[in-house]
Amino acid sequence: MYQLSKRLFDIISSSVALILLIPFFVPIIIMLKLTGEGEVFYLQKRIGYKNTYFDIIKFATMLKNSLNMGSGSITLRNDPRVTPLGKFLRKTKINELPQILNVFLGSMSVVGPRPLVDKTFNAYNKEVQANIYNSKPGITGIGSIIFRDEEKMISESKLDPHVFYQETIAPYKGALEMWYQSKKSFFLDILLIFLTVWVVIFSKSNLPYTLFKDLPKRPF
Repeated sequence: MYQLSKRLFDIISSSVALILLIPFFVPIIIMLKLTGEGEVFYLQKRIGYKNTYFDIIKFATMLKNSLNMGSGSITLRNDPRVTPLGKFLRKTKINELPQILNVFLGSMSVVGPRPLVDKTFNAYNKEVQANIYNSKPGITGIGSIIFRDEEKMISESKLDPHVFYQETIAPYKGALEMWYQSKKSFFLDILLIFLTVWVVIFSKSNLPYTLFKDLPKRPF
């Protein structure tokens, strides 16, 4: 029943969102076409449901060859690979909105673990790797909410970005996603959507920890 209600919600919400956002997308598409390198959409192979690959769709925010530049798959605060318009799109999370099409097509859900590239996925331990994508990856989720400013966390760390991700972020993010797998329900998904909006407006809020007393303890 949960899977059926989740898929129906995904279809209805993504359909409505696409209709409402088309007028909003048009000026963004025009601005992207006229700035940076002229790229509008960014497609990348990500790991999804049952550890199968799919193409995630985002607005382009970085230079074309960014994966082979600087910190690779990890994006830092004020990363020079990010275009000027891309900085705004990333900060406001607008760059994530084209993933609504992924939701409509069924490769993603509104709520779920974030889909990762191989390198960051491999930072998880074997248990997390085997279980995290028993749910479809989502536009938002408990990991996305807690790590809503991951770029800042990595940038402020004194460790190498890849070391900090592997030793600090990945273990805790994996624990959060395992928490979601053990608790997932339609009601929890609705709460996580609410929390996503809340933390965008109140970026320093600790409401997730207030609502969910049994969340894994923060390591930092």
